[in-house]
Amino acid sequence: MNITLRVWRQQNADTPGAMQTYQVADVSPDMSFLEMLDVLNEQLTLAGDDPIAFDSDCREGICGMCGLVINGLAHGPNELVTTCQLHMRSFSDGDVIDVEPWRAQPFSVIKDLVVDRSSFDRIIQAGGFISAPTGTAPDAHAAPVPKADADAAFDAATCIGCGACVAACPNGSASLFVAAKITHLGLLPQGQPERDSRALDMLAQHDEEGFGGCTQIGECTAACPKGIQIDLISRMQRDVLGALSHRR
Repeated sequence: MNITLRVWRQQNADTPGAMQTYQVADVSPDMSFLEMLDVLNEQLTLAGDDPIAFDSDCREGICGMCGLVINGLAHGPNELVTTCQLHMRSFSDGDVIDVEPWRAQPFSVIKDLVVDRSSFDRIIQAGGFISAPTGTAPDAHAAPVPKADADAAFDAATCIGCGACVAACPNGSASLFVAAKITHLGLLPQGQPERDSRALDMLAQHDEEGFGGCTQIGECTAACPKGIQIDLISRMQRDVLGALSHRR
């Protein structure tokens, strides 16, 4: 396969960026999208040019580090797939592919396709934890959890914090990310002592970071590579309202 890439190049957050065009020849359909970028970077390095900066880590779809807007879609054209697991067989010989970074006010560009997602870390620090000492793994019957709650908590816990929900949202909202983290712990017995403060503090940090409000458009869940559902946002809002009522 021969591919034409139009890649966003930007030195840092303070300098303007622009799309630059590259030709990549003999691309194997079995390559992942990131492996194809590795090949391009090797070509650029051998030619004495600056390689394209992009994020990656596990390349197994579980760490949340990778994240590119490919032809206008977060993580590319395939549903429930991260960029690292997107393969070039999803494209055709001769395709022209646009590659851009996540675009949201709190995600400033560090370089090229790498954005600063430390705002997510600060939201977690605001309340995405439990203070109960857990120690070693308890016996399974020590803290009984209804099967439906355990399943729902597990589904919420699959959020990898990649930020695709923010990149896809017209409002730049991170509500799906925050809702997943609040729901995960709010459904478990260990998460009850801080349930109210968690909901209020994490949402307040979300707003402080500059993320937009949620209008339930649903682009977030459509782009989520882990299939997190939008009903978790409603659950988060109920937790916030409950926490406010308890303060009275």
